[in-house]
Amino acid sequence: MNPVQSTPRPDDRPDVRSCVRPYVRPLDLKNGRVDMTHGAGGRAMAQLISDLFARHLGNDYLGQGNDGAVLPAPILDGKPARLVMSTDGHVVSPLFFPGGDVGCLSVHGTLNDVAVMGAVPLYLAAAFILEEGLPLADLARIVQSMAHAAHVAGVPVVTGDTKVVQRGKGDGIFITTTGVGVMPDGLDIGGHRARSGDAILVSGTMGDHGVAIMSLRENLSFDAPILSDTAALHGLIAQVLATGADIHCLRDPTRGGLASTLNEIASQSGVGMMLQESAIPIKPVVAAACEFLGLDPLYVANEGKLIVVCASPDAPRVLAAMHTHPLGVDAAVVGTVLPDDRHFVQLATAFGGRRVVDWLTGEQLPRIC
Repeated sequence: MNPVQSTPRPDDRPDVRSCVRPYVRPLDLKNGRVDMTHGAGGRAMAQLISDLFARHLGNDYLGQGNDGAVLPAPILDGKPARLVMSTDGHVVSPLFFPGGDVGCLSVHGTLNDVAVMGAVPLYLAAAFILEEGLPLADLARIVQSMAHAAHVAGVPVVTGDTKVVQRGKGDGIFITTTGVGVMPDGLDIGGHRARSGDAILVSGTMGDHGVAIMSLRENLSFDAPILSDTAALHGLIAQVLATGADIHCLRDPTRGGLASTLNEIASQSGVGMMLQESAIPIKPVVAAACEFLGLDPLYVANEGKLIVVCASPDAPRVLAAMHTHPLGVDAAVVGTVLPDDRHFVQLATAFGGRRVVDWLTGEQLPRIC
């Protein structure tokens, strides 16, 4: 699929950073803190947007400087296409964790929600709720992380908003991102399309993100570092779709992990599933941490993993394509779709037994994304 061509910004259109008059004194990004004036709509807010957000996230569309961005109509391969849109709020605690932070997570999470629809992500919008007293150094680090993630993904932040709430009302920073993508007519990928006989694949090890967060919260250390897997999946998904395989469903197993996501798909499609415990990739250190914390890794969140449900004959070439991508080196076929009016997801254990992998009850890991 060819990316949508963007329209260059006319030379006489001012950059957003030139549309505001900053303070005489620059922002103190080392020792300064967010205060209520940064969300009041005046010069302090304009300076924050100009000197921090626009500086790192700036591009032709954001530079329009309006309340929204005017974007070109989507065209794929010379034909009109359909838009895909998704939005997600990010409230992870702590803000910085091994392997990532709330900034890159807010980019990756929304891009992945667009990409698993089979769409090419094109644009992002970002809304920030800042708590009074947040160190500007932390905010700068988060915005820079977002900018890097968006740049690597090739998807610009084209519009945004900033609000400030009183100290004690916001827990540092909350970020809501909205993504827009484009997909060709005729492509139908969704949770309603799993069919009996389909193969179930995952792109890599389960539970890395959730365990990275919990290890930090509990001040746990292990022989090997546990890093979040936060990553943008649209490149991997493009390789999967390029195989020409009969892809029925794509999902990223975030909150609730592999187990909850497969239960969603089984319910949507009216089918059952059988997983093979021995086939599900889990890092030994993650398995050990889950055992110590009393967690089931099948229910632990991921932020850079992909579930693929495809026609069984196509599974080998899908797996081969995933293995050639850096985010799919540990990909595996982990189960099959079965006819089942009860829509059960079951697990064939390594000891030869079976158990039902039911919906997650309650929230196993709060504030995980």
